[in-house]
Amino acid sequence: MELLKKNKRFEFAIFENLSLTTGRTLFGIFLGLLASGLLIALSGVNPFVAYGALFRGAFGSMQAVSNVLVRASPLLLGGIGVAIGIKAGVWNTGIEGYMYLGAIGAAVIGVLDLGLHPGLHILLCIVCAIVLSGCWGAIPGFLKAYKGVNEVTATIMLNYIAIYLTNWVVSNFPLVAEVGAFYPMSKQFQATARLPILIPGSSLHPGPFIGIILCLILHFVLNFTPFGYRTKMLGSNPFAARYAGVDSRKQILMIITIGAVIGGISGAIEVMGLKRRVFMEFVTGVGYESVAVALLAGGNPLGVILSALFFAALKAGGATMSIETGVASSMNSIIIGMCMLFVIGFGVIDNRKLKKIVSTDKDPENDIAAEKEGEK
Repeated sequence: MELLKKNKRFEFAIFENLSLTTGRTLFGIFLGLLASGLLIALSGVNPFVAYGALFRGAFGSMQAVSNVLVRASPLLLGGIGVAIGIKAGVWNTGIEGYMYLGAIGAAVIGVLDLGLHPGLHILLCIVCAIVLSGCWGAIPGFLKAYKGVNEVTATIMLNYIAIYLTNWVVSNFPLVAEVGAFYPMSKQFQATARLPILIPGSSLHPGPFIGIILCLILHFVLNFTPFGYRTKMLGSNPFAARYAGVDSRKQILMIITIGAVIGGISGAIEVMGLKRRVFMEFVTGVGYESVAVALLAGGNPLGVILSALFFAALKAGGATMSIETGVASSMNSIIIGMCMLFVIGFGVIDNRKLKKIVSTDKDPENDIAAEKEGEK
């Protein structure tokens, strides 16, 4: 009987864990859209008409779908870089800076005519982006893990340094900068260093599919490997993790550095697949949107796919909704805010339920021993 009760509690705990992931994201988005629809109705516009226009703008044609995927590319990679930190209880808000460093790394190799095969040239650009962004991410990782410096403060400050460093590189660094350009930018990437266009007449490159594959890989890593177990243990209870032998400082350094590497790959893909150059402030705000993507996904790698596509669809279809119905363009931000509010709210409720389960899940043998001890 006791075994049956424990199994039921275990099954309920699994259900609670699942509700923190894709199911919670879907339900939160639904309620966010519902609440936003009420606001649209109050503004005098039929919400069904408005959402219909938004849907057509995002998915009404192959060109529109390609646009959504292209917009989702940096959010997928940036979101997964933040999400892995959330699982470890670390807020890696430096994705924007890592994207700039990754773009610089790709540009240093990508603008050179090395006479290489396209596959090898692209690979070298990615490797250079990984090295540069990884070294950059190791700075806040070391400060957090070994010096106790708040990672949010460190990464945000380094974001500004990365932005201004990129601005200097594309303006004054002779190897990379386009001298005499009307706007600060790098030289154009060599044809062998550009990602291929998958659909002629569109800007769709392999970036979004690389992001989806990485989300799937990290989902597997977090759930079926010792590294993932240590990461989630550190995020759930750092004291228990240290007691179990987890080197929390090393784990934190690795987690932040991995997030930085993924962010660097995102920046490299953005300039190699879409921009074809590094412009001054070429991804303004995208890194911080990646934090919102990870939050909306509840730190779940599979949820990142959904939330990144959702953000991208709002961006792509929002203009159509505004033009056709007269809804203010700021409604996109309101929809995102509403969805995040509900998703995070459900997360708080689920965490409280799980704590209640843990607090009431006592071993009967320990209860009996405690009662005998009390009688003495």
